[in-house]
This record gives sequence, structure tokens and C-alpha cells, in this order.
Amino acid sequence: MWIEPEEVLLAGALWMSERANPFFILQRRRGHGRGGGLSGLLVGTLDVVLDSSARVAPYRILLQTADSQIYWNIACGSSRKEITEHWDWLESNLLQTISIFDNDEDVITFVKGKISGIIAEENRLKQSDDQEEDSGKFREAELKMRKLFGMPEEEKLVNYYSCSYWKGRVPRQGWLYLSINHLCFYSFLLGKEVTLVVPWTEVTQLEKNATLVFPESVRVSTRNAEHFFSMFLNINDTFKLMEQLANIAMRQLLDNEGFAADRSLPKPCKTLKNVSALKRDFDARAKNERYRSMFRLTQDERLDGHTDCTLWTPFAKMHVVGQLFISNSYVCFSSREEDLCQLIIPLREVTIVEKADSSSVLPCPVSISTKNKMNFLFANLKDRDFLVQRISDFLQRTPDSSWGDTGPLSLIGSSGSSSVLLSSSTGSDSVHKGRHYHPGLPTAKQSLLQLYHRDGPEDLGPKAMKERMKEEAWNIHFSEFGRGVCMYRTSRTRELVLNGIPESLRGELWLLFSGAQNEMASHPGYYSDLVEQAMGLCSLATEEIERDLHRSMPEHRAFQNEMGIAALRRVLTAYAHRNPNIGYCQAMNIVTSVLLLYSTEEEAFWLLVALCERMLPDYYNTRVVGALVDQGVFEDLTQAFLPQLYEHMQDLGVITTISLSWFLTLFLSVMPFDSAVLLVDCFFYEGIKVIFQVALAVLHDNMDALLACSDEGEAMTILGRYLDNVVNKQTVAPPIPHLHALLTSGDDPPPEIDVFDLIKASYEKFGSLRSDVIEQMRFKQRLKVIQSLEDTAQRSVVRAMMTESEFSIEELEELYCLFKSKHMTSCYWGSSSSAAERHDPSLPYLEQYRIDPIQFSQLFSALSPWVCGSHTAMLSARLFRLLDQNQDGLVNFKEFSTGLSGMYHGDMMEKLKLLYKLHLPPALCAEEAESALEATHFFTEDQQPESSFLSDLDSVRRQELASGEEPKAGEEEEEKKEVKDYRYYLRMWAKEKEPKRETIKDLPRMNQEQFIELCKTLYNMFSEEPSEQELYHAIATVASLLLRIGEVGKKFGNGAKKCEAQAPPPAQQVEEGPGEGTSAEAQICRALADAQLELPAPQTSDEETKDDTSVSSYSMVSSGSLQCEDIADDTVLVSGEHRRGSTLDADWSITFEQVLASLLTEPALVEYFERKTDIQVKIAACKAQRAVERQISSASDHELNQHIS
Repeated sequence: MWIEPEEVLLAGALWMSERANPFFILQRRRGHGRGGGLSGLLVGTLDVVLDSSARVAPYRILLQTADSQIYWNIACGSSRKEITEHWDWLESNLLQTISIFDNDEDVITFVKGKISGIIAEENRLKQSDDQEEDSGKFREAELKMRKLFGMPEEEKLVNYYSCSYWKGRVPRQGWLYLSINHLCFYSFLLGKEVTLVVPWTEVTQLEKNATLVFPESVRVSTRNAEHFFSMFLNINDTFKLMEQLANIAMRQLLDNEGFAADRSLPKPCKTLKNVSALKRDFDARAKNERYRSMFRLTQDERLDGHTDCTLWTPFAKMHVVGQLFISNSYVCFSSREEDLCQLIIPLREVTIVEKADSSSVLPCPVSISTKNKMNFLFANLKDRDFLVQRISDFLQRTPDSSWGDTGPLSLIGSSGSSSVLLSSSTGSDSVHKGRHYHPGLPTAKQSLLQLYHRDGPEDLGPKAMKERMKEEAWNIHFSEFGRGVCMYRTSRTRELVLNGIPESLRGELWLLFSGAQNEMASHPGYYSDLVEQAMGLCSLATEEIERDLHRSMPEHRAFQNEMGIAALRRVLTAYAHRNPNIGYCQAMNIVTSVLLLYSTEEEAFWLLVALCERMLPDYYNTRVVGALVDQGVFEDLTQAFLPQLYEHMQDLGVITTISLSWFLTLFLSVMPFDSAVLLVDCFFYEGIKVIFQVALAVLHDNMDALLACSDEGEAMTILGRYLDNVVNKQTVAPPIPHLHALLTSGDDPPPEIDVFDLIKASYEKFGSLRSDVIEQMRFKQRLKVIQSLEDTAQRSVVRAMMTESEFSIEELEELYCLFKSKHMTSCYWGSSSSAAERHDPSLPYLEQYRIDPIQFSQLFSALSPWVCGSHTAMLSARLFRLLDQNQDGLVNFKEFSTGLSGMYHGDMMEKLKLLYKLHLPPALCAEEAESALEATHFFTEDQQPESSFLSDLDSVRRQELASGEEPKAGEEEEEKKEVKDYRYYLRMWAKEKEPKRETIKDLPRMNQEQFIELCKTLYNMFSEEPSEQELYHAIATVASLLLRIGEVGKKFGNGAKKCEAQAPPPAQQVEEGPGEGTSAEAQICRALADAQLELPAPQTSDEETKDDTSVSSYSMVSSGSLQCEDIADDTVLVSGEHRRGSTLDADWSITFEQVLASLLTEPALVEYFERKTDIQVKIAACKAQRAVERQISSASDHELNQHIS
């Protein structure tokens, strides 16, 4: 590329001159390319290790003048081809012009101005935003990555690091390139080159560890190898980026969600050195994720910035040091000391933001007032003016809300965006009529517990008094710390939660702590509209929901009637409609039924959204990946906290069995309801760490009994009976029988365990658990779980295909990996169809991954045993159309492997049948060789019997009705029987129409155009065979024989029609034969000319032609007056078009039996089609293809010579 001219003092140092003229010198850097000796090895090593001026380009062009010792570098290139293009341009455009200049200074000024103008014009033409954002040094690194590893332009580099790669016991210093889809490493040390490419989708483990052998290293594990990298300048930054990239790859495997760059990311004021736009994007994503997780905010919330400050806390009468966070919809604060104070202020609640008066005690304060009369004072802000301006900007974009934030439903319908809710609030029954959900429903205004407890007598017992004391404690807390979203959250809040939330406040506080209240307030009317869209639709999810409705807490009277069941149905159906990727999963019904007990329908819906999409990610998808991940985390925690018990339970296999049900239902299915709901209280406040703590506490309490167990069943019984007897002695609700406890209770029930004691013990023994540590462990387990699921899918596919194809298990596994790799590559490097179309995780394993014609063609070219040169692409397209039975433009692995198996392991008959079908519709499309009339007949002939059969039945019925006879009473049973017989015949007819096993008799006849295409394919198939000439001679003989068979068949058919006509003399028939066959023979001749084959020597006698069956078809077509004319490569035999000099015979046709019989006369062809080929060679070559491509991508000396010539 052209570069801004820069001075070079020593032109010969580390460089070798390859071309020169009076004004320019083309140089190659020592150590690049062949030769160079010891100095070249040293220079190449220094360039890699020291990263000399950002991966010095191996070629450059210098500007020189005779009288000056200073040179000017004006162009550089990564390949010989690129630099040669610049050199040619200089010689043809500038050399003649500057040769007439008298002054050397004028030459330098002119050339520098010309080069600067070219660069300015290039920058103007390709104003690519994200490229311009990156520094020049980073862009050079990205170019080098693509050149070294053969990556296309779609592969974006995120960052690169200097490090050592341990190859054996020797560290190789080099550069680690982290791109969106690959981890790449390159090293060059004294002639030893190391190149490594690992797709992120193949990474099974990513660990940062420190050992004596590998100090401060990163271990990257795949299924086949382990790679160690060390000597990083900043290992933590590198590892975090690796984690993010591996997470994106796992997300792609899990639900096909690829990476999309954040276009709305604000651009930096100046180009950051060595920091790409993508690296900034990843850093911003990580910060957003931490911010959303810390304050339980929605996925669309984006952190704008954060700053250190202090917050005045009126309840403690002190300034708390912490950080202020600002995003598009919230202002949040978190204290530096954990649990001291946390605050969330939605901008929809803010009324005033103003700068208060500064003082020495309170420097740079900002006051924020909300609609419910709360005032927040932040101080010690570094850039107060800018902060106030940013908050004001976000306030202007925030929709106004005219209601305060005093209750959980206060904001619904306030923005006026939902006309349904506003109109329905009038109470008119006519508005509600016909709607599945409206504010008039009891469950739209109250929770199910409120509906069922409101008529009961007032309880004045000690438990009720304790419940009221809890309510009073919370009311005092609200008066001191505020109520609603803007409440100060402190350690006091946690204490109240651990002591149990009162039933009357449970729904409100669940909404508050989960963040669901914010989402509900910003989407008024959303649930109502969603219910109307979803109800009445039939899908797999709705069927599963209907099946599980009556299994959801059947022991609770709220779900023993239609009102509770209907509310549960609406919430689950609405969520399945909102998130089709999850739809409905078992255990969602149990959790949702509990939510409905304490909250209204809409609140329960938004709580379910918070659970499924934020608090329990990936728990409720088809493969319960999130629960499996947390199961792995639980195993690791058990190993860390209870190592002795872990070893014993691993032998029994208990942990994997118990933990899934505990996590999926948050203990609701294994513990009495009144006890489990207290764990749900803690879960909504603390997150998943509470569930881990309680699970560990349960194992710890039963450690002695579990260590004494000898089998899995005994351990399960101990844990089950323990959990059945975890009781809540403070509950005021009527006792709810626990079905599991009733079924497992023995004669001597174990002692009761107070749930409050269990929670307290879990905090005392395992309270050191941190959420960020759990997230780190989740990442490690996510890699393991998703790759394990992929291995399971592969095994299932291979097992299913064992009966469908003749490939061995190892071959099928290799083919599946190649097929999947091709699919994954197309997902991120572009394709004609979207990734979502090609990968559907809900389909059976055999059909999940699908490829389009382009990817199929690449795999076919690499793996097919039928190598046809330039004809391969056409043959691939035909096979794709043949395999694509549903005509959706995609082929799954089953179809792909079945087609390939026929080529490799089929007998001669199967191979020939496949080859024959590749030259018939639908494989041979109309544009290639098929007439429209035949195509219509081919696709419609099977539909005729159905219409005639149904029409016959209808006519029979019409005749019976038209007869006008009244049916007698005794004939009613016969009438019913007749209807039954009608359906019976329909079933019988459908059974007859089922596809039968195809025989050679079922194959349609081949016309002349299709036969010519078959000949072309056969002539192209033998170009790389050792017995090439013998095969060509054999196929020419077969083609000649089949031509005459077709002619004889045509004459026989025509003769039957003219049986009454006078037979022509024999001499006339002999004379007419060649004339009638001329057209077909000419077409064959042209096909042979297309294949560019050498014509055999012509035979001279007609008698010899009849006697010798091995005669070449060229013998016949080249004798006499027939000429073999050359036709262009792009000539296509299109139906309906008559070309000059050639006409196609519409009556000419042959059958598959005739083709088979003709081929069997040639031993060379029989040997070729019966020969078994080993696909392992092709698979190995396909794997090595990337390395070959990399070698091809770098220009060689031969390239230069070609370019010069």
C-alpha cells in the first residue's frame, strides 16, 4: 500500500535490493522468502520477537536521487504481487515525467505530492468507519494475521499480544492473535516456524493457572490437544478477552446467536493506540454485563459511564463513598464497602436534577429529586457539569410518567401507550367481552392467596401476631429507607429478607428485588396484548402447557379450580409466545404457580421474564443448559468445601441426580411449600448464590449419613426425607400437604429442621461465596456442558447413520466434524442463507446443521471420489438438487452422508443408478437439459390418481343422493358403516401411495439431451486415472453402442405405428441410418470436443464396425461426411432451442437397463465402478486444506515471474 513518504537513512541495512532504476528501488527484507543465510534468519526472528515497527512489511519501494544520501520510503507490501503492482504503476506513470526534471529537489517534491494525493483519494473513497477508527499499527497487524493464517476479510481481529507458546518443553516467543472466531499464534525463531489456529467453537476448557512448569500461563484445551501460553504483559486482560470470545462461540453453538458489532458505541475523541474498535466494543460489553447484573437491570440497558462520588445517607447521617453509574434509563449507586448501600433511581421517576452549592464540607454536589418526594445528594463529583448535562440528555429521551412509584402497579397504562388498558379501566363489560385478559379479571388485580384468604376469619394467634410484627418492621424500614424502586438497599434490608418477607408484601418485594418492576413499568399494556396474540394459537409449547397445568401444585386449593388454572395458562402461554427459543420447559409451571400465589397475573409474567432471561439464564431451554452448568458449579463447590463427601458421592453418582431438581424448581418441588418460599425470598434478593449455599448446607447436615451410604438409592432417600422435614414454624397459611413427604414418610419420621436455622447455617458456613466467583465457575462449566452436548449430538448422529450408510464409525465422526465445521464457517464468513435457517436446535440431531449449495460444493469437491475437473461444480449442483428432497435449498447431514456413501461404498449398480439419476430431473435442471413438457409430466404424473380416486368416490356419493330414495330405519347402521368404509379406503389409498423401494424398472427413460450430458460427465471423470486412455476408449464404445440402441428403439417404435405401410428396401434403410443418427452423433462429438479429448484413429470398414464391439464412437462419427466441430465451454443444451448445425431427436431414448448392459461390456469401466475407494485420504486432505490455502495466499517467486511476463 502507498504510505506517507518518510526518510530512510540506511537503505541497505536489513534489506536486499531486487530492482532498481535511476529514481526508485524495490527492496525485500532479509529473512523473508527463500535464502538470506544466517543474517536472514536473525532478521526474521527479530521482526517476530521484537515486533519491529508493527510487523514490518516484507517489501518496500524507496525514492532516491543521484546527489542525495537520503532515501524516501513511499510504498510497502505484504506480498510480491502487491508491491509489483505499485512498481509497475510508478514506471508507467511517473518515471517518464520525472526524468525531464533538472533539479533533484523538484523530483522529490513532485513524487511526495503525488503519493500524498493518492493516499488522500484512497481514504476519501473508502471511508470505512470502523477501519478508520483503528490505528494504522493495528490495521497492519490485522493484515498480517489474514496473510499468515489465510483468513478472509470477514474475520475481524480483536486484539493481539506478545507471548510464548510452549511447544513441548521449549517456549516459542511470538504473537497471539485473538479474532472473533479463532485463536491464532505465529512464531518464527531462527528458521523454525510455528503456526497455530484454534476455532473458538472447538475450545473445551480455558484456564488461567500458575505452576512451576508454566508460570502465569493460560491453558487452552480442545478435544484433541492442550495449548499453553505464558509470558503475557497483562495476563488478566488477555484472559478476560479470551473468555468473552469463547462465550460468544458457545452462544453460537447453543442457540445460533452470532456476534454483531455494536454500531452505536460512541467513537473515541482520538484514535487509541493499539486498541481496536472491536476491543472497545468487548470492553463495553463486559462493563454493561457487570452493571446490569449488579443492579438487576434489563438486557437493553447500556452503561454510559461511572465516576467516584459520595452519597448522603439520611438513615445513617453520613456520606458513603462509592461509585455513581449512569445509563440510558437509570442512575445507580453502589458503595465501595459491600452491602453498605445500594441505590437505583429510574429516570422516569426523576423530576429535578440540579447543582447544589459547593462548600469545603460538600464539594461539587448534585441533587436529584423524584416524584415520590425523595431527594438524593451526591458529592465529590469530578466533572459535575458534564454529569448533569448527560443526565439531562437522558431525561429528555425518557417518556414522561404522570404516576408516582408507590405501588407495584402504579405505572401500568400511565404513558398512554396501551389504549386497551386505558379504555378497559372504565369498567364497561362490552369492552371486556371476547378478551382473554382484561383488568376486570380477579387475578388481574389480586394475587391468588389474597383471593382465597379474604373471606377467612381473622387470625389472632401467636403466628399471626409474629407476621404482623414482620409487616410493621418492613413499614418502619420503608419510612426510613424509602419504598419502591428508589429504596436504599442496605445490610438491614438483607436481615429483614432473611427473617422472612410477610405474605402481604411478598409480591411487591419480589418485583422490586428482581428488577421486574422496572421492566413492567416501562412496558405498559405489553402483557395484555401478548395474551391476546398468544391465546388460541396451537403449538408444541401450548400442548405441553395444557398437559402440565393440572400437575402444578395440585395440593393447593388455588389450583383446584378453573380461575387459578386459567391464570397459569395465560402467563405460560404469553411467555412461550414472547420467547419461542425457550417456549415452555418442565418446572416452569411449578415456579409460575408460586409466583401467581403472591402476585397478579401481569406481575407474575414479568417475574417469570426476570427468572428465565436474567436470574436463571438458559435454565428453561430445551436442553436445560443453565441447570446443567450450575450442576457442574455445585460439584466444584462440593469438592472445594466438602472434599471427603465429594469423593464418596462421585462414586455413587448422586450429585448429578439431586442437584438438577433442586436448581430447576428452586427447591419448590423437594421441600414443603411454606419452607421453600422463604428460599425464593432470599433468591430474589441475593441471586443464585443462596441456592448454592443452602444446597451445600443440606449436604453438610447429612454428611455422616451420606458417607455411610453404599448405593445411590440409599443416599437419595436420606436427602429426600431430610428435605421433606424442613418446616417453617412461623407460617400463618393453612398447612399444604407435601405429596413427596406423604409418599416417602416412614414409621419413624426424622426430626424437623427449621428452615430459618437452615438458612442461617448456610450463611455462617458458606457465606463466603461471591457472585463474581460463581460467574467465573459458570463460564468454565458452560464450555464443558455445551461441548458435552455437542459430543452427545455427534454420537447420536453417528449411531443413527450406522444403518443408513456404509461408512465406519470413525469415518462418520470425521465427516460430521467437517460438515459441522463448514456450517460454522459459513455462519461467520457469510452465506447465501442466514444462520438461523441452517441451524435449528429444536430439530432432531440429524437435521440440526444444514448447508447451502455453496458449502455443499466445497465439501463435494474435497471429498467426492468422482473428480470431474471443471465439470465438478456442475455435478455437485446436480447432486445437491437430488438430495434436497424438501426443496428448501438446504441439505442436512443425513442427506449429505447418504449421497456420499453411495459413491464410496455402493456396488456398481448403486453407483450407476446414482450417476444415471444425476442426469435426470430434478437433478438435471431445465436450464441444463430438460424440456418444460417433460418436467411438467415428471412432477405431476403422481398426482393424477389422487384426483381421479376422490372424484370417483364423490361421483358415487352424488349418484346415491340423486336417486332420491329415502333411507329406511334399518339402513342407518349401513350408512354409518359406509362412512367408515369411505375412510378405510382413504387410508388404504394413502398406504398404497407410500414410497416403495426403487428398482431399476422404476427409473425413467433418458432422452438425447440428458444422454449427452451423461457422456460429458463420464469423459470428465477419468482425467486423473492411470488407465485414462483405456477408459476413454471404453466410454466412446459404450456411447456409440447406446446411440445405436436408441436409434433402433426409435425405429422399432415408429415401425409399430406404421405396420400397414410398405416396408422400405434394405438398401434404403442402410442409407437412412447414418442420416437419422447424424444429429445425435454430432452432439456426442461436440461433447467429446468439450472434454478436449484426443480422437482415436478412425476405422475404415462398416463391417469392422459391426463386428468389433470395442470400437470408439469417434470411429463412426469421424467417418464419412460428419465433422467434429469445436463448441464453446459455455454452450449449454437448453430445451426448446434449436442451434445451428444440430437438432435433437425428441423420439430418441434409452433405459437404465440398456446403459447398465452396455457398460458391462467394457471391463475397464466395470473395474472402475466396482473399485472401492478409501475416504480417509480425502478427509485428511480436506483437513489440511487450510494450510495449503495459506501457502497459496503468499506470493512466490514464480508468481512474480508470471506477473512480469
